[in-house]
Amino acid sequence: MDRSVAMHIANGIVDARISAAFAIVSLVALGFCVMRGRLDLDDRLAPMAGLVAAFIFAVQMLNFQVLPGVSGHLLGGALAAMLVGPWVGALCVSTVLIVQCLLFADGGLTALGLNIFNMALLGTAAGYLVAVAVLRLIPRVWVATFVASVLSVVIASQGFVLEYALGGTTDLDLSTVSATMAGVHVLIGIGEGLIAATTVATVAKVRPDLVYALRRARKPQPVEAQL
Repeated sequence: MDRSVAMHIANGIVDARISAAFAIVSLVALGFCVMRGRLDLDDRLAPMAGLVAAFIFAVQMLNFQVLPGVSGHLLGGALAAMLVGPWVGALCVSTVLIVQCLLFADGGLTALGLNIFNMALLGTAAGYLVAVAVLRLIPRVWVATFVASVLSVVIASQGFVLEYALGGTTDLDLSTVSATMAGVHVLIGIGEGLIAATTVATVAKVRPDLVYALRRARKPQPVEAQL
């Protein structure tokens, strides 16, 4: 498996039946995100969503070394969830994945539904839920973002394991696939966590009102507790 595009599934790795099923699931889920996202959109969130999508697209083009011969890139689910919320965040990451697939062949076209499910839906949802939980225990936005990033990347990688278990086209031991994906993506998640935590903490320091998670997903805290 080419680890330089660790979470982008190529054509043929998962069979057509499962790929089609997850494409339908992803399409329905994105439709729901559109409906819920409209309730969140305001004068602050709309331009922020465009900036988040552009930032994730740019950073995903940059790979960083995690092991000899193994590199990874930011997935962006936790970062998007922290800044624009889970619904709009999932749409931002999905937009990036669609553009990458169609223009740069990053991830297979028949696997687009799988990639959207793992990175845009599962990764963003996990990142948001973890961030909310951490913020309530430790009111530090950079801590919440870092922990959420690491766990969201690992959880997204296990989404692939589920899809492979249902329709994998090669004969690999499932426990080996799961352990390998988790191990590599813990390292990728740490790199992503550093990037995401730095980005979100910087925004929170300058404009805390632009960080969705601070506005919507935690109990009121003194301003000094947010950083």
